[in-house]
Amino acid sequence: MLVSTQEGFGIQGVSIEQIGEEFGTPLYIYDGEKIKTQFHFLKDAFEGVDVKIKYAAKALTNINVLKLLKKEGAGLDVVSINEVKIGLLAGFEPHEIMFTPNSAGFEELEEAIEIGVQLNVDNIPFLQLIGQKYGHDVPVCIRLNPHIVAGGNEKIQVGHIKSKFGISVDQTEEILSVVKQYNIHVNGVHIHTGSDILDIELFLKGANILFDFARNFAELDFLDFGGGFKVAYYQGAAVTDVAEYGKIMTAAFLKFCKEYGKELQIWFEPGKFLVSESGTLLVQATLIKPTPAVVFAGVNSGFNHLIRPMFYGAHHDIVNVSNPSGEQKMYTIVGNICETDTFAEDREISEIRVGDYLAFKNAGAYGFEMSSNFNSRLKPAEVLVENNQARIIRKRQTFEDLLTNQIL
Repeated sequence: MLVSTQEGFGIQGVSIEQIGEEFGTPLYIYDGEKIKTQFHFLKDAFEGVDVKIKYAAKALTNINVLKLLKKEGAGLDVVSINEVKIGLLAGFEPHEIMFTPNSAGFEELEEAIEIGVQLNVDNIPFLQLIGQKYGHDVPVCIRLNPHIVAGGNEKIQVGHIKSKFGISVDQTEEILSVVKQYNIHVNGVHIHTGSDILDIELFLKGANILFDFARNFAELDFLDFGGGFKVAYYQGAAVTDVAEYGKIMTAAFLKFCKEYGKELQIWFEPGKFLVSESGTLLVQATLIKPTPAVVFAGVNSGFNHLIRPMFYGAHHDIVNVSNPSGEQKMYTIVGNICETDTFAEDREISEIRVGDYLAFKNAGAYGFEMSSNFNSRLKPAEVLVENNQARIIRKRQTFEDLLTNQIL
């Protein structure tokens, strides 16, 4: 939550420049209060039903963020066995963790079964293997592909007919045949169509498909409607009307439960919605380079730290926290990676000088998580601000870390 303070821009009243001076740059900074606010806002939108919010850890897996959300009452949605293990270290009980792997080896599922987490199966071959090996002993959730095109950039649309995620709704009869053959205990059904969804009707379209699918199973405990709620990446941007969706979805879910004859839990798996707006990537300007076409502002970071603009064409507001009231000028903000590495093109920003601190907003989701050591550059440190105090939650890499596991 970027707020104005007497000393410039800050988080919970803590000056971002002071944070940068204390911990160095590039630096990821997370506002713990914003994460809590987002969690409770979403949870409160579904008043009247037994709702479980399973944080999609792939957005940001720092164990301190997981501990924060655990304390608030969240569960966890994970996509790899290592995310399962991080979740356990953060204090989550196995039954609070939903494991939704994709194209992972079956041995990961076996390890997860041994641990006791909730399995979410998205393919028929593994459903058969689970049936053959475990029969009715291991409860599973089934992830359905509803053939719905929804979400923002095509790279984050995961519910369409050609998506690798989920079992096609057209294969329902095959699913039911396998479940019957092995007497598989299906205790949940799941759908997730994509991220950055604005249209509530698309959410409800998917929900109705899942309701129809769910009627085929007599032992359900929950229905999982995934995530995908859109957040604002700039002032005035359209967002998902979560409060309105909560009212409509709660009514539809209660109606289904009445028809089903049992009160079920309703699950959601937000990732970006919970952590995106909490995050700031703080960098420093290293170069002002005027050319006949544009003025480049180079910074001490790159797409190895924040790949979303290059990968998704994502927009991140950029604030010059060192000179917030300076003259507005046009810049193309570029990184230090030896590839096309553009954070923002022709962006109007307060005059940038070498050494100025620039804050990239809405960087909490898929920022550090997708970072790399490309060009042999080091990954940044991470800081969490809680109770008006900034504390380090991941040390900055050192040169020696680049050589770890290399055979010298």
